[in-house]
Amino acid sequence: MRKYAIILFLVTVFFPATALSQAPSATQVIEKAWDYMRGKTSVSVIRMKVHREDWERNSTIKAWTEGRENSIFKIIAPAKDKDNGTLKLGTEMWTYNPKINRIVKIPPSMMSQSWMGSDFSNNDLSKADSILNDYTHKIASTQKENGHTIYTVVATPKPDAPVIWGQQTLTIRDDGILLAQVFHDEDLKVAKEMKTDKITELGGRPFPTRWTMRSSDAESEGDYTLLEYDSLSFDVPLKKSLFTLNALKKPLR
Repeated sequence: MRKYAIILFLVTVFFPATALSQAPSATQVIEKAWDYMRGKTSVSVIRMKVHREDWERNSTIKAWTEGRENSIFKIIAPAKDKDNGTLKLGTEMWTYNPKINRIVKIPPSMMSQSWMGSDFSNNDLSKADSILNDYTHKIASTQKENGHTIYTVVATPKPDAPVIWGQQTLTIRDDGILLAQVFHDEDLKVAKEMKTDKITELGGRPFPTRWTMRSSDAESEGDYTLLEYDSLSFDVPLKKSLFTLNALKKPLR
């Protein structure tokens, strides 16, 4: 017994509990990233630039999120697009166009379609939890960079999952910051790629303020969509009435 007690003492001294704790699973890495990006709730103002070879469109969006499932986005500029909005509740999504005063429900088959003509899809913009529910996950590699562990996670669709991607590859820092996300088609060819940068203090935590999405089938290599955060707050009180169809139609003041 004394022998085992000595061994236990040595293990405790030289290998503390943090060193003995298991590395996170691939699913836990993604869960941490999604929760990091959204918090319990969040409110943000984001500038969106859709850039093409022969034109460019700029918009400003205000977004509210609640947990992993609920979100509402409204365009606040330019004036001609003001109050166009999108509401996501669980797996259901609706859009609202104030010019025709009409709410349209988006079928699941269109969740991966372009949002407002950008390179981001409805799923991308809301950071929907489809990646957690419809895929299995595996850590493909890890590396150390600037004092952080960087995980490369491969997400493979579950059988009969209602998704269009043949695979997704995510690069996630150990503190939960999503660095990159690559979307592969059914032949596992890269269809589009999103990268983040300019990590600064935002919302009381390090956060990437620039998110750039590029499609591999774009007509020009210079085509992209850029999201830039102007402001971000986490864990703020939000009324339940905010995430409703009535709120989607209500003009912003």
